[in-house]
Amino acid sequence: MRTTDTLNRDILRLAVPALGALIAEPLFLIVDSALVGHLGVVPLAALGIASAVLQTIVGLMVFLAYSTTPAVARRFGAGDTPRAVSVGIDGMWLALGLGALLALVGYLSTPALVALFGAGPEVAADARTYLGISMWGLPAMLIVFAATGLLRGLQDTVTPLWVAGTGFALNAALNALFIYGLGWGIAGSAAGTVVAQWSMVAAYVAVVGRLARRHRARLRPQRDGVRGSARSGMWMFLRTVSLRLALLSTVAVATAFGTHELAGWQVAFTIFSTAAFALDALAIAAQALIGKSLGAGSISHVRRVLRRTLAWGAGFGVVVGVAIGLGSGWIGMLFTGDAALAALVQPALVVLAIAQPVCGVVFVLDGVLIGANDARYLAVAGGLNLVVYLPVLAALGLWHPGGADGLTWLAVAFFGVYMLARLLTLGWRIRRPAWMAQPA
Repeated sequence: MRTTDTLNRDILRLAVPALGALIAEPLFLIVDSALVGHLGVVPLAALGIASAVLQTIVGLMVFLAYSTTPAVARRFGAGDTPRAVSVGIDGMWLALGLGALLALVGYLSTPALVALFGAGPEVAADARTYLGISMWGLPAMLIVFAATGLLRGLQDTVTPLWVAGTGFALNAALNALFIYGLGWGIAGSAAGTVVAQWSMVAAYVAVVGRLARRHRARLRPQRDGVRGSARSGMWMFLRTVSLRLALLSTVAVATAFGTHELAGWQVAFTIFSTAAFALDALAIAAQALIGKSLGAGSISHVRRVLRRTLAWGAGFGVVVGVAIGLGSGWIGMLFTGDAALAALVQPALVVLAIAQPVCGVVFVLDGVLIGANDARYLAVAGGLNLVVYLPVLAALGLWHPGGADGLTWLAVAFFGVYMLARLLTLGWRIRRPAWMAQPA
């Protein structure tokens, strides 16, 4: 009983601060949207275009956190803290290199990227302004990812929470100052966010520098360390690409159904994404604990962490599912105030509610395999999931049902077929011991 209670405390100790840090990330965009929105419709529309580009790039680069966490946790669990810190620093150097390259290419490509959206001249001009400035914050965002992964590997999710919270507050203050105080308009929003991002990097550099001095870890990048981070990161990148393809393909089908169906899908997916924050926090706890346990060579503890985090994931999925199910009748009204749209989206929300326990288990299994550095299998599994899911989406697109029926079947396809495919591929892997034998 004591072992179970201790493990529960460890999970909560990691998951609760991680949840706070995860929530802080979208708050950057919310603050930007609120402040820019008061400038008028044109700047707000421009922000939507620029944000779509930035979120795609940053979303694909999240592997920098996910590949750094298990590498650090494995060494930390083995009692080699200096090496653990050094590996994390190698990840930060890799992030700086990738970020600098993306910033340069992105800045030069900004006019072409904005042109892809076919916006009017005024909206396009503002989008180019915001996106061009924001590109110089990409290296900072990627370094933050890697530094967060380093600290998570050391079983510290509190420091990232403080850095994220402080960064959010600074972002809000600077945006208000630059947009309205200095009269920079939408350029001020981008500049404020970039300054806040680099301020977060400065905070992480100070924290990591203290860790390096305390444990006598090296600060200079090592070729083998950076190469190892890149190799693991490549597989995690492919895994992330498969997830993005599934999401974008689903949006494409919803778009083909019609404007109301697309709006309804946005409501349903927003609720799914909100619940995913808490499930991601559990997955982060699983990553850190699994990596540490494998580094310590305690297979029995690895299995205990697996069972306990799966129980948490399934249990939380039930709680969230009940909440979504009970609120399915008024959630649409909360988002739009349109009774017809609320009725349209309600059956899809019921499907989402039923699927939440499966989603909870899938998120945790994903975190467990990331913590075990089983990145290659995750990439392969992502491809297999698409092989199952995309034909279902194609058939649904050809059938082309409309209204609530179309949205409901789309929800069944994503929350049912796709999430069940992920459950099967991840569950199959976890039933065999090979996932616990991956190199650090």
